[in-house]
Amino acid sequence: MTQARFTPERLDELNLLCLFNLDTTQEGLKVHAGSAPAEAVDAAVRLHAKGLLTQADGGYLTSLGVDAARHAQDLLRILTAPELTT
Repeated sequence: MTQARFTPERLDELNLLCLFNLDTTQEGLKVHAGSAPAEAVDAAVRLHAKGLLTQADGGYLTSLGVDAARHAQDLLRILTAPELTT
């Protein structure tokens, strides 16, 4: 059985989802091919194809995208929380 893991492409997608401001639906992102890293441009295209972004160059999160971004940001917050000592 193959063990699941985050591929570099999935990490790029997660990183892009973590850039969205979840406090408002009026704020999107534009991932400009000329100035953004190629990994971010490619991640935006993939997230759009999966129905998480409204545009291939970013735009706004769809309702599914909001859920995904919330989970991604929660996971990042959990993984970067300071260690608890007993």
